[in-house]
Amino acid sequence: MQFTSTQKRAATWCLIALLVVLALWFLGPVLTPFVVAAVLAYALTPVVDKLDDMGRGRLPRVLAVLMVETMFVLVVLSILLLVVPIFAKELPLLREQLPLLAGRLNNALSPWLAQFGVNVALDVGSIKAFILKYLNTNWEEAMGSVLSSLKLGGSVALAIVGNLVLIPVALFFLLKDWNRFVAVIIELVPPKLRQSFDSFIDEADSVLGQYLRGQLLVMGVLAVYFSVALALFGFDLAVPVGVFTGLAFFIPYLGFGLGLLLAFLAGILQFGNLYGVLVVVGVYGAGQLVESFFLTPRLVGERIGLHPLVAIFSLLAFGQLLGFIGVLIALPASAVLLVAIRRLRASYMTSKLYNG
Repeated sequence: MQFTSTQKRAATWCLIALLVVLALWFLGPVLTPFVVAAVLAYALTPVVDKLDDMGRGRLPRVLAVLMVETMFVLVVLSILLLVVPIFAKELPLLREQLPLLAGRLNNALSPWLAQFGVNVALDVGSIKAFILKYLNTNWEEAMGSVLSSLKLGGSVALAIVGNLVLIPVALFFLLKDWNRFVAVIIELVPPKLRQSFDSFIDEADSVLGQYLRGQLLVMGVLAVYFSVALALFGFDLAVPVGVFTGLAFFIPYLGFGLGLLLAFLAGILQFGNLYGVLVVVGVYGAGQLVESFFLTPRLVGERIGLHPLVAIFSLLAFGQLLGFIGVLIALPASAVLLVAIRRLRASYMTSKLYNG
């Protein structure tokens, strides 16, 4: 059986994709910081290029790279610090409110269950003693536990620290020489395939650009919405919880779940009754509807075209390959794969194999 040039081309790209997947599978822990740095470099290179063009040769590219990377690190640290006031505020409330909530639950459920012959009584005193034992601040025990964990899992701790150092270093060199790396990769493409390759890259770049810009707008709008909505209902932690929830939408499904969990915790501990729960349900339910039916279709657009089931599968598959980092890059990578699948399908539909 003789294969056409189109079929050979498709087989070649499938082989390349298979080799990439195998490399990610076997070298995942080693490649993870470089993959993360490459994704960040792709997103930040336009900003560096813009500063480079504005400098018109008077601003060295190295300086532009340092400025952009420093701003990015500061933004990431600011996002991480949003979680600190949440726990700093909620842990003392947790010690105070949980025994009270247990007592209210006991008073409400015990008479109702007694009607059905079920006698249940919560030992509020034991619950309070348990909470005071395990939530009181005891820095000596905490530090001892941390040090013990570091001794037992020193290789894990070393890997985490190594990645935290390696990612910014790799990002610096990728931003500095991004255009040169791209040119080297393009040179490897055979001249006969150059036109198809350029067309594929342009389409994939367009899809990714639309996804990233739209997703940033969605995150910003939702951060403002959740912060303002929770503040209007009297939440003390409205701003940190709202901003964290909006930014966490970058991780589909998981981000919303984390924000919802923090909001539930904040509402229950602050108000100690159903008011906080009902407010969170209303605010987050409305936010999810607005995001699903208005913001994402309008700002991100339908061009990516990932079905919800495909999106969930992508999150699980990339998470299995690359862990938490895989979850972050699942949808952008799936968008690129979708472009390739569309082209393979179009090539197959016009081939002799399909048309007989």
